[in-house]
Amino acid sequence: MCFIFLYAPLTVNKHMKPGYMFICLSVMLISACAPQAELVKTRTDVSDLRADVKAMKSMLEEYKRRLEDIEANVKATVNVQQVMADTGSRFDQLATDMQLIQGKIEENNFRISELGQKLDDKAFKLSELAAKVEELEAKIKATSGETPSPDKDKNPTAKPLEPSEAFRQAKDDYNKGSFELALAGFENYLKQFPDASQADEAMYWIAESHYAMHRYDKAIETYTRLIKTYPQSSKVPAAKLKTGLSYLNEKNTAKAKEFLKKVMKEHPNSKEAALAKEKLGKISK
Repeated sequence: MCFIFLYAPLTVNKHMKPGYMFICLSVMLISACAPQAELVKTRTDVSDLRADVKAMKSMLEEYKRRLEDIEANVKATVNVQQVMADTGSRFDQLATDMQLIQGKIEENNFRISELGQKLDDKAFKLSELAAKVEELEAKIKATSGETPSPDKDKNPTAKPLEPSEAFRQAKDDYNKGSFELALAGFENYLKQFPDASQADEAMYWIAESHYAMHRYDKAIETYTRLIKTYPQSSKVPAAKLKTGLSYLNEKNTAKAKEFLKKVMKEHPNSKEAALAKEKLGKISK
């Protein structure tokens, strides 16, 4: 069964024959097959990429375990220099492999994000065109001699933005330093597209907008909501780090240390962990 994803404003002339309108409707329905097929393919690509990322993360964990075993063997051996000579090449190779896998994971995550945006836009277009089909079907049924209802297209409203464009505009406002506009843009994005692939990122940038305007209590509240709502989001480490920094700006050193240590413990291989360690060292001095 095909669904429709294209935005195509339709008008029905009161003199248009029902048969002609039926042909129009049929053409629209047939044309929907192509975008539907693209949607299925994109979803398959996203699923495959996520499986690849999961597999590579498992490999990273295995390499990490092997590195830890090597380090443990080195520490437990009296002749450390000889052990290091025997295992040095293996250690270097494992470290190189880990870097390559990490890079591949980041690349795949970026592709997943891009494909997710495409899915959002296709779903948005489908819902718009489906609404137009329903409207046309209603008008076809009303062509039995009854006076047609006023044409809604006589006073057209602005075409709504696709999800990816709405997100981009809000992010552009943030990058320009227009934090109030960015905040409104991201909040509107979440209202319009609560299930979109970038919903977690929109929530993160809402928190960042509050942070940039020194509304640290609001920032903490939103970071916390992000962590609870999207625990698997790639933004979680950053949200925990910024929660700690928000508490630090509020002079709550105890809570700041708590969250900085949490980042280091729960996300040890992330760049946020390195930043948390550096910040924690400065606080402790």
